[in-house]
Amino acid sequence: MKFKEIESYQALLQELPKRNTSYLLIYKSGAEQSECALANIKRVEAKASEIQLLVVDVTKTRDIHSHYNVTTAPVLIEFSGEKPGKQIKGCHEPVFFKSLFENVLYSSPQNAGDRKFKRVVVYSTPTCPHCNTLKNYLKKLKIPFRDIDVSRDQKMAQEMVKRSGQQGVPQVDINGRLIVGFNKPKIDELLEVK
Repeated sequence: MKFKEIESYQALLQELPKRNTSYLLIYKSGAEQSECALANIKRVEAKASEIQLLVVDVTKTRDIHSHYNVTTAPVLIEFSGEKPGKQIKGCHEPVFFKSLFENVLYSSPQNAGDRKFKRVVVYSTPTCPHCNTLKNYLKKLKIPFRDIDVSRDQKMAQEMVKRSGQQGVPQVDINGRLIVGFNKPKIDELLEVK
């Protein structure tokens, strides 16, 4: 992961088009939550160079946060090219950031041949070890999937419970069929994996 300090809104606009996915951490030096967020992100070992972390200190640079309606720090903003996406507020454990960055790095295979992909949705939380096992298994199989963090999306959490009758994660939806837990034989059956 590459870290770069940004000192103006114009500098930010020059950096964003260089990568498909970027993150902007807006933080306030000396503030406990901000220092925590920065330190925990730096603890994450992202293996790929596709992710860049742009860092802006609001005590030095004052023309960026207003463009994204940011009123508190720290905030981590995900960008797809120049387009801002979700905003993650506060300090989180390194495992949360690791999961976030790993999910961005995963993309569907370029040359999938004649293989037909299933619609796969994983309901998970960043601190759930079985969730990470399931997602790593899908990545190993090169199965594209959508990951929904139910700890951050209450509406999707309620939908998951309504469908399965259970609050536990992971849960995986494969073409409309819901599996609770990491049930590898059932997952392989629905994915038609041999």
